[in-house]
Amino acid sequence: MKPFHVKRGDEVVVISGAEKGKRGKIIQVLRKKQRVVIEGVNLRKKHVRKSQQYPEGGIIEREGSIHISNVMLASKYDERMARRQAAASRS
Repeated sequence: MKPFHVKRGDEVVVISGAEKGKRGKIIQVLRKKQRVVIEGVNLRKKHVRKSQQYPEGGIIEREGSIHISNVMLASKYDERMARRQAAASRS
């Protein structure tokens, strides 16, 4: 399998989809599905039963996964935006 352009712990920006423009750190890379889980992005509600970990049960929010093609390293994204700003100011 081809290596990915991001890894766990990298700061990334979502470049397309409903969460476009949001930033966060990668918590997990799901290699087989080619998806990543980003901290604080794509939050989903999950209903949980009563257990030792969740004695009350109820509804919790967890991060959902995003396809790896929809994220870009934050450093590359910032460089790209700086180039666009410079080009716009020259015009």
